[in-house]
Amino acid sequence: MHLIIAEKHDAAKRIAQILAGTKPRSQRVAGIEAFRFDDKVVIGLSGHIVGVDYPPGYNNWQKVECKDLIRAEIVVRPIQEKIIAALQSLGKEAERITIATDYDREGELIGVEALKIAKEANPGLMADRVRYSAITKEEIQKAFQSSGKVDFDLAASGEARQIIDLVWGAALTRYISLTSGRLGKEFLSVGRVQSPTLALIVDREREIQSFQARPYWEIFADLEKELRVQHAKGRIWDKAEVDRIIARPGPEGIIRSIEKKTRIEKPPAPFDTTGFIAAASGLGFSAANAMRIAEWLYINGFISYPRTDNTVYPPSIDLRALTSLFTRGAFAKEAERLLRGRMVPTRGRRSTTDHPPIYPTAPAEQSELKDEQWRIYELVVRRFFATLAEQCVWEATSIKVDIGPEPFRASGARLIEPGWRYYYPYSKAEEHLLPELKEGERLKVLGQVVEAKETQPPARYGQGKLIKLMDELGLGTKSTRHDIISKLYARAYVQGNPMRPTNTAYAVVDTLQKYAPTITKPEMTQTLERDMTRISERKIKEDEVIEESRVMLSSVFNELTENQIRIGQSLKDGLRTDKIVGTCEKCGSELLIRRGHRGSRFIGCSGYPECRFTLPLPRFGTVVVTDKICDKHGMNHIRIINKGKRPWDLGCPHCNFLEWQAKKAEAKPEPDKKTEDKAKKKGLSNVPGIGPKTLEKLASAGIKTTHDLVKAEARSLAEKTGLSQKKIMAWQSAARA
Repeated sequence: MHLIIAEKHDAAKRIAQILAGTKPRSQRVAGIEAFRFDDKVVIGLSGHIVGVDYPPGYNNWQKVECKDLIRAEIVVRPIQEKIIAALQSLGKEAERITIATDYDREGELIGVEALKIAKEANPGLMADRVRYSAITKEEIQKAFQSSGKVDFDLAASGEARQIIDLVWGAALTRYISLTSGRLGKEFLSVGRVQSPTLALIVDREREIQSFQARPYWEIFADLEKELRVQHAKGRIWDKAEVDRIIARPGPEGIIRSIEKKTRIEKPPAPFDTTGFIAAASGLGFSAANAMRIAEWLYINGFISYPRTDNTVYPPSIDLRALTSLFTRGAFAKEAERLLRGRMVPTRGRRSTTDHPPIYPTAPAEQSELKDEQWRIYELVVRRFFATLAEQCVWEATSIKVDIGPEPFRASGARLIEPGWRYYYPYSKAEEHLLPELKEGERLKVLGQVVEAKETQPPARYGQGKLIKLMDELGLGTKSTRHDIISKLYARAYVQGNPMRPTNTAYAVVDTLQKYAPTITKPEMTQTLERDMTRISERKIKEDEVIEESRVMLSSVFNELTENQIRIGQSLKDGLRTDKIVGTCEKCGSELLIRRGHRGSRFIGCSGYPECRFTLPLPRFGTVVVTDKICDKHGMNHIRIINKGKRPWDLGCPHCNFLEWQAKKAEAKPEPDKKTEDKAKKKGLSNVPGIGPKTLEKLASAGIKTTHDLVKAEARSLAEKTGLSQKKIMAWQSAARA
């Protein structure tokens, strides 16, 4: 039997259908679906089926020294036990195994993991590897006709990354979390790539906050023929000079010169992963969502492999034949127009041999795809067309006008030939047409306008721009950068897009930059990235790179341990500000996010126990205090982040609580007379959970019967008695029963 291993279930199903030429027979092996035809069985994994970790003895954060993790034993543990069992079962009956996972560092490692498990069950298995860049009939058949060897060096570079990231992440995360006292679900994560990336965002925010706006003025004049011209100096920094210019206006403008030039815009380069994510970000897609959709389109045969650094089409792609596939359907008009041209592809700066740039592999109709899938697919198709199109040609016109003694100017642009812009409408190109003019022509001045402006701070990083910067600095890889950004959101280090750092991010980055700056700079991770690539090129051994990383981390820990007390205080001071929600309306103290004895969260007054003002918070999710402030209560709005779900903008916690109370009151049925009589007769001591001490507290607040309890407002009663609002509400429910 010939066993074929794909990276995911859907990819396995599609590969099986292509190779079988018909629908393969489905069978379940150890609870996992596999596809059988002829003497072949295709099974899909679920990404990594094993992972690297520390032995169980290292799991206790309190008992294990963080520095000991640097040189602790690393073990491999199963992640997908059912898939492992299926591989062992199929491996026993197989004679040959073909690895058909994605062809990159991660895919090679995933394939080697599966190969090792199958070979444990059957050491005599013959193994080979197929490589492809699109799950299409032509590519898959070609790949299986020319299989090669498994690249164990490429897999080793992937394994080195796993181990290095585990060691750095675990040791530093534990150290920072323990030192700051932030444990449990609110631990502070630190990582080899994550922390320098976060430092970029924090540093940019500091630039914005420290930016000193500088005023300037621009002078415009409106002339006949609907012509607006600007003073030739552009920005004028001296208000006295502005006043001098506008104090001596001329009655007419004289056209001194008219210059026309042809301006050429070259077509864009083919999409690599970074360019694709940046373009998708411009359409409103997060980096992670764009890659998730691209992965789905790839597996289903609509686009090529979306993880690539290549921006040059290889000669093996018949670009004209591929374009011809689109002469029917949604892009027929564009494809036919393109085929009438020269179709010379653009070339980007990077050319690699693993995968081609991202391009469409098959036509699709909008009805076949969901809205988001179609938008990403259309983006890829139109970018592909644009890279094969002609240049965009503009006629640029510049005019110079004298108004009295002052020089003015205007510029215009007229689109002569849209070229690639016809196919790719995402990049704005606006014409600005000037009226027909002649040199020496005189036009009456209709009025002058002075616009007061200020210089603007640098812009925050959007996800697309940040990924481009990470690429330039060598932070992460094409396959991991979008995941790094997702982690920053999940750990509540950043919010919004463009990204703004939270106070937690400031606390962590400020502390690390002061006491262990190596962690926040890209140079260290650049070195390790280069060395991991050298492993795949057989220029250095995996063990050498792992050892090098451990030496680097030991040096970092020397910096940390020398400053442990100062680091702890710095983190605690910084993190406290991220818990302040507003000012208590009762006593003027700070309102803070707190945790109860049983783990429940609430907003409480720092004036406790004198002031017992509280507001409830959702039990699950990371709480992020945003910059937006409620006009009514002066409290910061709150956002709740749950992994794998859209963030929930809870808003002002006080407004939210009042709204919840109002809805609950509306939904609560009015008790009938019998229920009220029953409640009046029933004593408070009969309500479960109310003991002698609680009876005294309730009595002091005027609550003597269950009828009084049911009628009371829970929050107000909690403030009067110091009892838990949650418990009071439970007693009220029990009293009504």
